[in-house]
Amino acid sequence: MNAPLPATADAATEGLERPYLAVNNIEVINDHVILVLKGVSLKVAPGKIVALMGGNGAGKSTTLKSISTLLRGERGEVTKGSIEFKGQRIDHLTPNQLVSRGLSQVMEGRHCFAHLSIEENLLTGAYTRRISRAELRESLDKVYHYFPRLKLRRQSQAGYTSGGEQQMCAIGRALMAKPSMILLDEPSMGLAPQIVEEIFGIVKDLNTREQVSFLLAEQNTTVALRFADFGYILENGRVVMEGAASDLAVNEDVKEFYLGMSAAGRKSFRDMKFYRRRKRWLA
Repeated sequence: MNAPLPATADAATEGLERPYLAVNNIEVINDHVILVLKGVSLKVAPGKIVALMGGNGAGKSTTLKSISTLLRGERGEVTKGSIEFKGQRIDHLTPNQLVSRGLSQVMEGRHCFAHLSIEENLLTGAYTRRISRAELRESLDKVYHYFPRLKLRRQSQAGYTSGGEQQMCAIGRALMAKPSMILLDEPSMGLAPQIVEEIFGIVKDLNTREQVSFLLAEQNTTVALRFADFGYILENGRVVMEGAASDLAVNEDVKEFYLGMSAAGRKSFRDMKFYRRRKRWLA
């Protein structure tokens, strides 16, 4: 079996020169007691898609909320380390200040204003921008270009649309703020495979055409690695593996631990439980 890719600063920077976003050895404590993140470091280069993977409770959402500073609203605190965006520290800023600087987060769970229409939801995304009606219409038309389904449902009440449409609405609302980077939390959660492919395809399109950088937290390792440029795997609040997405996709440990596959083929759930006890990085 191949050895795990080393979780070192050198590995993290390989292929990720000139970091746009840099998370430097952060430690996060919730409720002044619970240690959630234990020295997490990661980097995202301009115009790249970076996947943050791991099981439920690994610390993916906490990492994203630490970057967007939404963690404070949940009694969480970054107690060590630093977070930089465009070369400047941002961990002291408020979420609306970060949005104004070009960093937006799409929360897990497709948070929409259920009582508002799709178009009204999208318009709230431009609240921090001081723009003319013509510029607002241009931004709205761009969202409808990437999400034609939203244009068809623009007058529908968001709470009565499908899960996929609500996820598109949440991403579209973030785009209305004209971000240069989006933190995308569990975009595939609860969605049919066909809708997941459609949403990830749009994310890739936005990255290619609009040069929007993405840091996405995702449990669906197969899809995440197919669309990302670089990946980090979190477990128990630590980065345990990192590397180019193409390298992680063929790494035997990733296949064993997260895809249920090995050189001998697919493993049963019972085999997986036994094998997980032998993870070298937890020894």
